[in-house]
Amino acid sequence: MENIKSIEQFKEVIKKDVTIAVFSADWCPDCVVIKPILPEIEEEYANYQFVYVDRDELIELCQELDIFGIPSFLAFKDGEEIGRYVNKERKTKEQIVAFLEELNIPSK
Repeated sequence: MENIKSIEQFKEVIKKDVTIAVFSADWCPDCVVIKPILPEIEEEYANYQFVYVDRDELIELCQELDIFGIPSFLAFKDGEEIGRYVNKERKTKEQIVAFLEELNIPSK
């Protein structure tokens, strides 16, 4: 999973294909819980590009995108937002997979 270091990098990365941006932070207990399952999800959805956005490093981007809870997931296709799973609650693998399935993007 690519680690996003700037708003410019983020805006460039989401232009390509389908990108799932994972908004998180090291100090977030709910984020720590899902961390071990993210590689499994990335493998299952290899047709998506996953990127990691540290909420503390890119707080301005989070504000711009209305990310007020973590962990949160935003989906983009060719630079346009196509889905969001944003709230302050802990997420299960099943909930994350359900979000990805709702995007209804065909495999490559």
